[in-house]
Amino acid sequence: QVQLVESGGGSVQAGGSLRLACVVSGRTLSSLGMGWFRQAPGKEREFVAAVSRSGGTTDYTDSVKRRFTISRDFGKNTVYLQMNSLEPDDTAVYNCAARTGFYGSRRASEYDYWGQGTQVTVSS
Repeated sequence: QVQLVESGGGSVQAGGSLRLACVVSGRTLSSLGMGWFRQAPGKEREFVAAVSRSGGTTDYTDSVKRRFTISRDFGKNTVYLQMNSLEPDDTAVYNCAARTGFYGSRRASEYDYWGQGTQVTVSS
């Protein structure tokens, strides 16, 4: 039914930038609250950013608040995570997630659909 496919991960030096993309199929993007999460080896999955169905409300964890930007392109049915000033602590597998509620959420358990993830590696 609903599939999320992430892309845009890679390896960069500290201070560099990456843009992650999450292409949604099977359901219109405007009907989904969206979020990005990340998980580093040996650590719990961590909330990164979320955006409402309309795209008008966003939320970020404090550590990325001034560096990352979540956005939607409704025409492409795609959610982006622009990541600037990357740090080694940002190294993780990043997953896109979707929920049928209007807003995104900081809790991974509240999402209904997940992508398979894309690796981001930041070297010092």
